[in-house]
Amino acid sequence: MRYELTLLEDRLVAGAELPLPAGTRILYQADGAIDVVYAGRQTSLHENQAWHGNDPCALRGRIDARVWRWELRRSDYEPPADREGTTAKLARAIELPSTECLMRCDRVDFPPGGVAYTHTHQGPGIRVLLHGRFRVQTGGDTLEIAPGDPWFESGSDPVYAEASPDEPTSFIRVMVLPLTLLGKSSIRYVTAEDQARPKTQTYTIFVDAPLTR
Repeated sequence: MRYELTLLEDRLVAGAELPLPAGTRILYQADGAIDVVYAGRQTSLHENQAWHGNDPCALRGRIDARVWRWELRRSDYEPPADREGTTAKLARAIELPSTECLMRCDRVDFPPGGVAYTHTHQGPGIRVLLHGRFRVQTGGDTLEIAPGDPWFESGSDPVYAEASPDEPTSFIRVMVLPLTLLGKSSIRYVTAEDQARPKTQTYTIFVDAPLTR
């Protein structure tokens, strides 16, 4: 079974509601605040918080809000009709990296001039830049990333990246990883020299959830 990893941006004004069908999803609150109503419960999300779930749910704006929503969709999934205020930012077909997987949402922060030395990951994912600027080199291409821009990394293709020299840089990412990496880093440096170099980036894990299929 093939899957698609999709990133959408939802904008909700105070009092607006967005119903969503059952599906494997992660929400990250980029700005503002919402309530997530699901399975008879309600969770409030504020800036720089994340939520994971599989049940039908509804997003309700508490104040004007911008939400980044990742969904892992089976090939036979039929998405709901387009909604004003929702933008599909990026989608990629993926193969699950293992028979048992997890979905991880984390935040990566770099100081000015920080570098991500050439590395791979153990599963695919979609990133979106939160603050700063980022230059990403992978597969023979160089991407110049601005705030709000998404990009995909296959995991297996080596990546080298440089953060803005003038300001802190942060991005949010969701990856699909083998379940054996629960609570563990997924990064692998390509050379022993880069493995030994001091690293300046820091990580904040919001979601590390086993994938149910």
